Amino acid sequence: MPTRAASVRARGGFTGKVVGVHDGDTFTILHEGKAKKVRVNGIDCPEIGQPFGKNARQYASGLIFGRVVTVSVFGRDRYGRTIGDAVLPDGGMLSSEMVRAGFAWQYREYSKDKGLAALESEARSSKRGLWADARPVAPWAWRKASREKSAARAAFHSIL
Repeated sequence: MPTRAASVRARGGFTGKVVGVHDGDTFTILHEGKAKKVRVNGIDCPEIGQPFGKNARQYASGLIFGRVVTVSVFGRDRYGRTIGDAVLPDGGMLSSEMVRAGFAWQYREYSKDKGLAALESEARSSKRGLWADARPVAPWAWRKASREKSAARAAFHSIL
């Protein structure tokens, strides 16, 4: 019976060594001598500057940095990054492990995965990771607030 990684490669995925972890949901993999940036499909982790952002990055690093993983490709995002998920050496999925540990939200705008929803619900009820915070701020809301703050600051300085 083929492994999950072999099945992913057969459907157009690729395998390589993870050489960088930017945050909990973005990493760089070396494939055929070239670095490819991958944005993990279906999840959104806290940004580095927000609470639990560094924890999410550290957790993801522990799972994938320096390891050979297989990426299942879903497409490209507006920044040119590959959208995919990493099949870990033990056959697990990076997205599931990040949500299970409480370091990611299911990104419901892009994912309807019932497995991720169940993992998030379990992490919330167990108060794991970011769910230990009384009012965790979703990364998409945090990014929007940051953009609005930057725009207000720029508008203020333009009238000075």
